[in-house]
Order: sequence, then C-alpha cells, then structure tokens
Amino acid sequence: MTWDELLASCESCEKCELCKTRTNCVFGVGNKNADILFVGEAPGQQEDLSGTPFVGRAGQLLDKFLYAIDIKREDVYIANILKCRPPQNRDPRPDEEEACIDYLREQVRLINPKVIVCLGRISAMKLIKPDFKITQEHGMWFKKGNYLMTAVYHPAALLRDPRKKEDMLRDMQKIKEKIQEI
Repeated sequence: MTWDELLASCESCEKCELCKTRTNCVFGVGNKNADILFVGEAPGQQEDLSGTPFVGRAGQLLDKFLYAIDIKREDVYIANILKCRPPQNRDPRPDEEEACIDYLREQVRLINPKVIVCLGRISAMKLIKPDFKITQEHGMWFKKGNYLMTAVYHPAALLRDPRKKEDMLRDMQKIKEKIQEI
C-alpha cells in the first residue's frame, strides 16, 4: 500500500463510531523516512480541527523537548493509535484501537523507523505490553520485532504534573543518544 492509498483509506474509514463525530482524520505528520516515530493515543480537539497531531498545548510542549535535544519536528514522524478524536478526549476504547491499529501498522511499515517512541501510558500499553507502567518503565528500551521501542510521559501529563519534566528531558536525551548509536 502506498502513502496516498493508506491516507485515502483512513480518511474514508467507517470501522468505528468515531467517524461520525470527527472533523478531520488525523493521519500523521512529518518525515516519511524518519528514524524516530512518535506515537500518541488519539487526537484532541485542536488536532481534530486542524487534522494534524500534537498541535495543541501538549504538542507545543513536545516541540520544546525536541528542540532541547536538537531534533527538528520535521525530521521525525508523529502519529496516534486512533486517527479520530474520542468524545471529550476520553481514553480510546479497545474496539476503537483495534479498528485503527492497522493504519498505524502500515505507517510503521512504510516509515521503517529505527526507534518508536510511545507518548504516554495508553500508547505504551497498546504497542509495548498491556501491563506497561509509565511511572516505572518510562525511558526503558524494548525490542519488538524489528523495532526498538521506548515510552515517555505524554506531554499532556507533564502539563498536569510539571515535576515529571526532568524525567522527560532525561528520557528524550536517551532517545537522541540511542539514535546516534544505531
């Protein structure tokens, strides 16, 4: 499947009820040959309106962390598990994740990143392991198939609890180091 075919399929998707309330399909953005793929859980209100992931306050904070480790946003790829916004930004339901996961799998196949970074607990539980504990396992590395994976705090969690920003910066620095190693 090509990028254009995948995007068209995603934009016309009706596999779950979220298609009825979306403003835009939030497919993903960035370098399609990126070494790093960041994966969040689902679009928020600003993302639904713009059609671009991580453009609200959490996205602006993510941009600051990328800047701090000297990585440009346009050099990475950013996507979510869900491509449509859940009502009131609630956590994605398992049936919604299953309806959408093949789009992300195909994005991973097309990008073929060196590293996949899960942004937050929900993404890590879906992609790394179902019992992932973000407070205990953030920054740890996991090998899944051909991919090296890690998870960091979701930027929205840092907005709620700024004390975790130091951990996030350390984790992001480790990601930069890992990319330079491989």
